[in-house]
Amino acid sequence: MSGPLLHPWNQPILDSLRSRLERLPHALLVHGARGVGKLALGERIAQLLLCEHAEEARRPCDACDACRWFLAGNHPDFRRLEPEALMKEPTEPEEEGAAKRSKQPSLVIRIEQVRALADFLYVGSHRGKRRVALVHPAEDMNANAANALLKGLEEPPAGAMFVLVSHRPARLLPTVRSRCVAIPVPIPAPEVARGWLAGQGAKDADRWLAYAGGAPLRALEYAADAPAYDRVIRSPAQVEDRNELERLAEALQKSAYDRAFSAFGLPPKFRATTAATDPGQARPWLAYARAMGENRLLVRHPLNVALFSADMLAARPQDLK
Repeated sequence: MSGPLLHPWNQPILDSLRSRLERLPHALLVHGARGVGKLALGERIAQLLLCEHAEEARRPCDACDACRWFLAGNHPDFRRLEPEALMKEPTEPEEEGAAKRSKQPSLVIRIEQVRALADFLYVGSHRGKRRVALVHPAEDMNANAANALLKGLEEPPAGAMFVLVSHRPARLLPTVRSRCVAIPVPIPAPEVARGWLAGQGAKDADRWLAYAGGAPLRALEYAADAPAYDRVIRSPAQVEDRNELERLAEALQKSAYDRAFSAFGLPPKFRATTAATDPGQARPWLAYARAMGENRLLVRHPLNVALFSADMLAARPQDLK
């Protein structure tokens, strides 16, 4: 049995934390771009904190009782908070004969989840050691949930530790950020990312790594579904499917940035377009790219997909029409 997949470029971060294991603060904020392996690192940190191997240098060992329970998903001193939409299993299984749930899984971490976490943190450890809570993605807590978690961060019970994983730490409450020690997860060097993608069998890795902004896991996702991404990048059009809406907003944002870079005389960053742009169009394209960034945060919310996609397309600067 092996632990959560730790990507090679993040091993030095884990090694650094292991070297000061007994001096770690009660709350860590693991943050970085989407697609650099933050969640896997956060899981491995949680396992490191719970491992019971006698030699610190060998933690997490994947072999002690604590590691085996963690890997099986039933360690009594570990809790994981994430939106229902990301959970592998429903929080409350349906009873036989009961009506199916009509509500869509929540896209946010709700206050009820944080309150349940408080009940876990303020009881004694089952193993007489640490109790660890992993929150992912931390910025998906709604305001009430974030304020409830803040109480635990401000006055943590003895032995309680928090590992927050975030794609966008700026969206967290400043008071939450201030009570955590930041663990930045950088984008790996291009040659490291390309080597890893080659090992995964990704096709056209350079192109998709550029489109992912250097994030290897995102690049692998794009390469695995290349026809769908190619279609929306080359021929953006109105869509009616929510998943397609996410791809469209992303493609419009990245092509807009590439158009702005072209206007400044710079090479494209994302390789989302090869079209040249007049220098006078730099500001409109930058403004449009920023607007698409905001729209990417909205696409999972209840809205009319067809109308929203049509509005995004209509707002493009004139020279693309």
